[in-house]
Amino acid sequence: MVALHNFELALAWTGNQGTGTSAYRAYSRSHEVTAPGRPPLLGSSDPAFRGETDRWNPELLLVAALSGCHLMSYLHVCVEAGVTVTAYADAPTGAMTQTPGGGGRFTEVVLRPRVTLAPGSDVALATHLHADAAERCFIASSVNFPVRHEPVVDVEG
Repeated sequence: MVALHNFELALAWTGNQGTGTSAYRAYSRSHEVTAPGRPPLLGSSDPAFRGETDRWNPELLLVAALSGCHLMSYLHVCVEAGVTVTAYADAPTGAMTQTPGGGGRFTEVVLRPRVTLAPGSDVALATHLHADAAERCFIASSVNFPVRHEPVVDVEG
């Protein structure tokens, strides 16, 4: 059985500074993303594109989505395999190339999860499970660039 899931939100541009988009420097790139039952997410463009440094930009959110999706997939495959994870942290990076016409594309995202396992856990199995998690990640399966993994797996104590 195939399950269909829908995800809805609202996005509103909040950057009209009185003259709209009358000139490239006349408007802010600020916007707000909302969804029922969640705090607002304040967004902008990347500072390289006149965005605000204290707001999330779409590029960071894409890297965060890939990292978060891998986390959720990894925890799930660990449960299935009987591997007990006690801590997980990631320091992902994304690389984007800008094209001459003003567009661009991501060329790669690298996830660097640091996983801690309960004593007596199988480090080799836990390391291998990152590949299984990558195959199950909804977001990674939806992008057209490589998502690489450089996991470090340790056991408590």
